[in-house]
Amino acid sequence: MDRNLRERRQNAMDFYRQNNRVLEQLERALNEMCVRRPNDLFGYLAEFFIPLSATPLISRVEGVEVLDSRGGPSIQAQVYCTLRNQEKFFSSGSVSSHFGSSASSEERQEQVRKALQWIQEVNQQLHGLSPEEQSKVDQILSDLYWSRLQELTDHSSRTPTETPPVVIRGKKRAAVKIQPPPEPPELLLSGGLAVGALSLSVARAGAQSRGLPLYKYITELKTRSQRPPEGLVSPLSPPPEGLVSPSSRPPEGLVSPSSPPPEGLHSPTLLVPLFSCGRSSPGKLHLFEEVLLIPKPGLRTRQVVLVAQQLQQEVFRIHAAQTKATAGAVSLSDSGAPHLPADRLEQPLELLTEACAQLQLGPELRLGLSCAGPHLYDQSKGKYEVMCAVLKSPDETVDLLQSLLLKFPSVVLLIDPLRREDVDQWQRLSASCSLLSDITFREQAPPPPGVTGHILKHVNHVTITDLIQASIHRHGSMLLGPSYSEPSCDSALPDLAVGLGLDFLKLGGLSGEERTSRYNRLMRIEEELEQEGRLCLKEKRLPPIFIQRPVCVTQNSGMSPQPPPTCDACNIVTTRRRQEPMGFTPVC
Repeated sequence: MDRNLRERRQNAMDFYRQNNRVLEQLERALNEMCVRRPNDLFGYLAEFFIPLSATPLISRVEGVEVLDSRGGPSIQAQVYCTLRNQEKFFSSGSVSSHFGSSASSEERQEQVRKALQWIQEVNQQLHGLSPEEQSKVDQILSDLYWSRLQELTDHSSRTPTETPPVVIRGKKRAAVKIQPPPEPPELLLSGGLAVGALSLSVARAGAQSRGLPLYKYITELKTRSQRPPEGLVSPLSPPPEGLVSPSSRPPEGLVSPSSPPPEGLHSPTLLVPLFSCGRSSPGKLHLFEEVLLIPKPGLRTRQVVLVAQQLQQEVFRIHAAQTKATAGAVSLSDSGAPHLPADRLEQPLELLTEACAQLQLGPELRLGLSCAGPHLYDQSKGKYEVMCAVLKSPDETVDLLQSLLLKFPSVVLLIDPLRREDVDQWQRLSASCSLLSDITFREQAPPPPGVTGHILKHVNHVTITDLIQASIHRHGSMLLGPSYSEPSCDSALPDLAVGLGLDFLKLGGLSGEERTSRYNRLMRIEEELEQEGRLCLKEKRLPPIFIQRPVCVTQNSGMSPQPPPTCDACNIVTTRRRQEPMGFTPVC
């Protein structure tokens, strides 16, 4: 027995000799506790040793099938870490799908099944990694996606079918225009939903490990991210030679525990959908998928929401009075904006003009129109269905929009008004207002001419590192917005937008728990930054995408031409309307 006791003593001496910091810290804890004399002795000791514990390491990841905001199947990626010798649940995350309303229930179920399978396969590769190694985790996830995409392309022997060009003949047979064929659709994999969900979940786990809110952690990731070398492929696009993950490009060590926090963070300008006049609305008008409120810079989220709610209520009150319709339940679009039945192109903007006059709102409010042009294009006819049974060629659609912009100078922004293939029409339209284009899955292609801003969506296989790199290297303003199939009450969009330092943010309509939770989260972020003295609001001037364009007038006349005015030199609609106040008063 004495021998066993001596061996145990010797083992204890050897153990603590190798880990001498244990005795030092224990002595320090006892000395400090004796001085402070806390009521809860063991609680004090527990809090003392928690910061000295080892960094959490990922023990396992798993996928759980959940329901999205429409009751359809989706997934949620969960991250478990080993902390203080115990496995603990750390975080979860889910992202939107790219399938949209056209996907059948079988396709959605197959997507979920593949995503759950991918999470199981990548579990072993992520085991033992720190959740703070975001670039390394994203590299593993993106490599998995691109390798599966390579397998799909290798096993697919189908050759791309060439779509014959569409020939449009006018009333005169001499006027013949050949419409460019559509761009080939991006090849996306069903299981890719696991990549974006896991990347977000690991980012949340890293933020929890650092004891930071997600937006501050994203800011640190971006701050420590270095620019890739010259000639590097853009982060959201597959590289041309071999499908190597673009997320593997950033250098190791994106985050340094000792990195100082940024001095200030700004809250992005909110673009709030007021109502929808798209294809799903009960009216004849199809062109306006969303009518967006662009508030003047410097307003807090709570103020913007209040103005948007007042405008919505007044517009529907005026509409009900004009149509003598009885008040009833209002249907919602996919974005959560209420449907507004409209039978004329000008009707929604006329209602807003009257509503602003009734509410006595200032002239600094502006509007944006999300047109969803690619979804309105009929390839067989080569025209856009701007209204029910009303088809317009690309040139006619541009003329229609330019006439509308001249009449309503408050409209300063168009989102995806045309197909990307209609290059000449994009160029013409850019002389009249600011244009935004979605680059989420089109990063390898150059943006349409005249585009002054880009739209990012955290969907499918887009990782946190991809978003960081895109926000660094893309010129122009950035807008982060939701996709069609929104995740189940995931409020990460405000954290991502604030952390990435983006200019604009679109959270969806002011209805539904999954959307209002995002507005609440953004308000909470603003309150936290204000308490810390680090909240930076946009300057009270035009947002950066709303570039003042030069005035183009005819040489022979000193008077403003009648709409639609054109320039003899460039043969495009002029931007004379930019001289007018940017209010809701129409220009006659």
